[in-house]
Amino acid sequence: MDRGLIQGHEEVGSRAGTFHRRLALIFGLQLLGVVVCVMLGWFGIAPPAVVLALIAVVSALAWLAARRQWRPVGRLARVMDAWDEQPDVEALAPAGLSERTDADVVSLARGLHSLATRVAGYNLRERNFTRDASHELRSPLTVIKMSADMLSDESELSKFGVRSVKRIQRATREMEALIEALLILARESDMGAGEEEFVVNDVLNRGLDDLRQMLEGRSIDLELEEPARFALRASPRVFIVLCWQLIRNASQQADHGAIRITVLPGIVAVSSRVDAAPAIDRHGFELAIAQRISERFHWPLELQTRDNTEHIASIRFPETLPA
Repeated sequence: MDRGLIQGHEEVGSRAGTFHRRLALIFGLQLLGVVVCVMLGWFGIAPPAVVLALIAVVSALAWLAARRQWRPVGRLARVMDAWDEQPDVEALAPAGLSERTDADVVSLARGLHSLATRVAGYNLRERNFTRDASHELRSPLTVIKMSADMLSDESELSKFGVRSVKRIQRATREMEALIEALLILARESDMGAGEEEFVVNDVLNRGLDDLRQMLEGRSIDLELEEPARFALRASPRVFIVLCWQLIRNASQQADHGAIRITVLPGIVAVSSRVDAAPAIDRHGFELAIAQRISERFHWPLELQTRDNTEHIASIRFPETLPA
């Protein structure tokens, strides 16, 4: 074993328990001082007022000495209390502690410093990943989208070619919604990004055309019912992506039928009705992403099935605003 490492272990071992020993020494001296003060009063050497004053002074000195021993722990506690998204790694470095610091406090500081270093590295990798993924994934999708739009304008395409182009366009739109959802979930520190006050009904009406295009090529009708209106203080981008995921999941239940979006007080419900129950349950990836978004932003998601032909996914918004 390396000699320096052995010396380090011996140094830590020699300091282990010094905090408890010092506290024992402080309170032992305090007890001795109190006994001496009591004896001075008992034998009439000092009047009671002086004895009480001496006991108060001894207690105050003991409290100041104990507080000084606790100072490294209090310093670490203040650093942790101020820990926001970016921890102060240097403030947690064990090298900043006094040589007389107890080994337990040094171990605590070393562990917190290691944790803060890992968290800082994770935050940096998260930002780099979301930035690179956003650019590297969206750029080829934009090229595919533009190329598919140009192909759709060609008049000499066969029926098979037209159907293929429409499938490419639909898959591109679905991929855009999926990438948007994954990037939202990947940004751990992006809870309040893009927050604004918006009316849920208006956002749904604006995105209805895009939602219908997502279902293009399928015998599925998309309807929007608005018995109520309400507003939210949140990110409209997150809200519409969540709705996209629920509609995509509803469209997977069958290749034909109807999907209805209903706005109720504090609730947005997405229901899909099919002529017959599907052979298998197709709740899959889209619903898993929707569940994670609802948990992330504290919008409870409830699933119901009626008569095996109607599937309802309801999103509850605990904090709503008047429209």
